[in-house]
Amino acid sequence: MISLQKPLTQEEILARVQELGPWFHNLDLRGVQTAPEHFLGDYPNIKFAKIAEALPNDLSGKTVLDIGCNAGFYSMEMKRRGAARVVGTDSDPRYLEQARFAAEVSGMDIEYRELSVYDVAKLGEKFDLVIFMGVLYHLRHPLLALDLIHEHVAGDMLLFQSMQRGSAEVEPLEEDYDFWQQDVFRKPGYPKMYFVEERYSHDPTNWWVPNRACCEAMLRSSGFEIEKHPEQEVYLCRRTELPDLPDGPRAVHPAKGVRR
Repeated sequence: MISLQKPLTQEEILARVQELGPWFHNLDLRGVQTAPEHFLGDYPNIKFAKIAEALPNDLSGKTVLDIGCNAGFYSMEMKRRGAARVVGTDSDPRYLEQARFAAEVSGMDIEYRELSVYDVAKLGEKFDLVIFMGVLYHLRHPLLALDLIHEHVAGDMLLFQSMQRGSAEVEPLEEDYDFWQQDVFRKPGYPKMYFVEERYSHDPTNWWVPNRACCEAMLRSSGFEIEKHPEQEVYLCRRTELPDLPDGPRAVHPAKGVRR
């Protein structure tokens, strides 16, 4: 546990929260809310309330990796469930500063590291639970990220979420199609990724937005079996071994992310 030499007053916590703002996670830090005017409401609490029962209540002895941890909401929730070790990563140093402060005020021993999802191999270990919430659509290379998570850090469970747009239908697909078959691509439930060239929701980091069928297909393709779908955008998956392709093993090229 982390212990402050002298507990901060609410006024001191509020001053530091304002100094570190703006916050995307609305955290309750000993009575001080970090983002009380969030446009999504009490977020991510309202999201977590819909999916909390899908996760194990007791994570005693388990290790957790929270990729794209932001201010650490999910990292702290997993610590509250007894996780032995929680590591949060993010590529934004400001979010990590927020997360470290929140963990300190809450008295939680959580390790935070500045790290891109494309560099997760540098962690050199696999985790019982990997959290990958709200990151995929911010990536220029989303399938590569899933492949790298599967290969390098996912030991068992993956909690995944992505913003979705387009149809919520899932079209039953055949294993293969003739070259001249084009109608299947026009069906609403075919896996689709929408590319954002400029901005979406005023955010220049929103690059790819999948529909539901695409989310599920990408998870399967990267070796994650969907076990639970507790909320429209959220999946709890199990890591599986990828089958070999006819011309050799399904392996991720370290530089290009292509399977060979």
